[in-house]
Amino acid sequence: MNPNICKLFTIFFRVGAFTFGGGYAMVPIIQKELVEKAKILSNEDFIDILAVCQSMPGAISTNISAYAGYKIARYKGSVACILGNITPSIMVILLIARFYQQIVGMESIQLFLLGVRPAIVALLVVSLMKLLPTIPKTTFSLVVSLFAIIALHWLEVHPIGVIITCMIAGLISEKRKERTSS
Repeated sequence: MNPNICKLFTIFFRVGAFTFGGGYAMVPIIQKELVEKAKILSNEDFIDILAVCQSMPGAISTNISAYAGYKIARYKGSVACILGNITPSIMVILLIARFYQQIVGMESIQLFLLGVRPAIVALLVVSLMKLLPTIPKTTFSLVVSLFAIIALHWLEVHPIGVIITCMIAGLISEKRKERTSS
C-alpha cells in the first residue's frame, strides 16, 4: 500500500499542529494516525520504527516522521512526513517570535501551559498502555525493561547509555539464540 504523498503530509501536519509538548507527546498521536486511523502501518511496524528512532540522535518525532515516511513511500514519503511534521512548529515559532514581548507575561498563556502539562503525561501513559502488549512476553524482555527503569530512574543513567546497553544486550541475546539453534 503506497498512500498518496499529500495524505502523508496532511497526517503529519495535523500531528505537528495539534500536539503540544513535542517529542514523546507526539508518539501516541502518530501511532493513532498511522496504525489505527489510516491503517498504513501495523502496530508491530510502528514499535520497530519507534525502537530504531529512539536510538538515533535528534528529535524523536522528526525521526519517526522520516523513518515512517520512508517505510511507507520511500524518499518522497520521508520528505512529505518531515515537512508535514515541522511546518506547524515553524509557523508557530515565527509567530511567537514576532509577538514574544506582548505575550510572555500573559496569564492566559501561563494557564494554558498549566493545563497542557498533565495532558501530555496522560498521552504518554495511554501510549505506553497501547504499546505494552506488543512487547514479547519473555524473561529477556522483562530483564531489559527492569534494567532500563532502574538505570533511568534510580541510577540516573543517561538515556543514551541505557539505549546503547539494551541494544547490545539484544544483539548478544540474538547471537546466542542463533548459535544454540544451529
